[in-house]
Amino acid sequence: MIDAAQLRELSAQRMEAKALGCRCTALQQPSWESITDDRWPTGIEQVGTLRPPGVDEPTFEEFHPDGTRYDSARAPIAVAWFPANRSDVYLCSVCCSVFLRYTEYGGYYVDHRVRLVDPALVV
Repeated sequence: MIDAAQLRELSAQRMEAKALGCRCTALQQPSWESITDDRWPTGIEQVGTLRPPGVDEPTFEEFHPDGTRYDSARAPIAVAWFPANRSDVYLCSVCCSVFLRYTEYGGYYVDHRVRLVDPALVV
């Protein structure tokens, strides 16, 4: 399991110049966005998880101390809170951008969601 400090450190290695026009551009979303499997680029590999070990159902409670919302680009990436606590961590092999990905399950749908990790927002 990756903790907040490790996630900040990993995401701080992003190379901005290489990120522009990188094959991972579709994933470079500041807030949670839906992404289908067919839009997931090659070269983006899972490097860990934020899911707590031994916990089958992490909390669905969110962490928004400054009044942000789930879909806000400035919402904190709180590793112990939803949806980060249900996310896997991915790394682009070209520009070193780091992404969180989790799957939203509804009554009749499965929705993969992705968010670019901004190290300044990780708590």
